[in-house]
Amino acid sequence: MADKPPANLQAAERIASMLGASSHPVVVIGAVALAAHRYPRFTEDIDLGILATQADMRRLTDSLRAEGFDAEFHQPNAEDPLGGVIDVSGPFGLVQLINFEDRFPAIIHDALAGADIRVRPDSPLRIVPIPQLVALKLYAGGWKSHADIVELLRRNPDADLEKIRETCRKYRLSGFDRVLADLSD
Repeated sequence: MADKPPANLQAAERIASMLGASSHPVVVIGAVALAAHRYPRFTEDIDLGILATQADMRRLTDSLRAEGFDAEFHQPNAEDPLGGVIDVSGPFGLVQLINFEDRFPAIIHDALAGADIRVRPDSPLRIVPIPQLVALKLYAGGWKSHADIVELLRRNPDADLEKIRETCRKYRLSGFDRVLADLSD
């Protein structure tokens, strides 16, 4: 008999199934995606990238509540690089639905198209591919994101650096050359 997955993973899978059924597929981003790509680090939540209008985010929050989740929608302001976040919490911990629709939809579209790694067999949760994960980290900015990229690439020496560079160029993101310089140190 297979081990039962952790409660937060079960909740994230349930949420992903609900959202996929409502035409809002999600992709795993953040620390869980880093771990799937050989760079495990501590996290207390599961981050899911989504594309949804602000009205959809409010409806999804209501749907999650109707399914028994504690859900709170944090609307973005003009300076926010994200299109809003829904915090879904409960005894399982926290699952965050991070919306990129109004800010950076191409990255989630491309991640969904290329995501072929699942959290576990038969899971609805797919992991963001390395090029888009690097791009998301560059988009987030900051020293921690930079350090995450360096360590991610150290642990994935077979990663296609040219494909990552092309991905970053496509999204007009800078900083990948600095990552490569730190990687070679």
